[in-house]
Amino acid sequence: MTDTLPPCPECASTYTYQVDALLTCPECGHEWSPDQGNSSEDQVRDSVGNILLDGDTVTVIKDLKLKGSSSVVKVGTKVRNIRLVAGDHDIDCKVPGFGQIGLKSKFVKKLLD
Repeated sequence: MTDTLPPCPECASTYTYQVDALLTCPECGHEWSPDQGNSSEDQVRDSVGNILLDGDTVTVIKDLKLKGSSSVVKVGTKVRNIRLVAGDHDIDCKVPGFGQIGLKSKFVKKLLD
């Protein structure tokens, strides 16, 4: 084998192998297309895998306690016109009744039109 397969984009394992048209990682089980490139790293996805974009409307899927406050953002709260930013809290938005807050994309679900 003269071809060297790229490492896993999820766990960086070098033990990847090819199954049909997909590359597979035996350590974490991640599968991806070899022609996919690194574009998945630039995409922000919600809790169910939908791609989020600036201006989307999302709903909170879990009660979220706000640090430094006794307030809680309740499950089902609709957040309109989100803005994607770099960092751990990758959504910058204005939550009704709370103001400007940073949210993690794993705690929201995109509302589809």
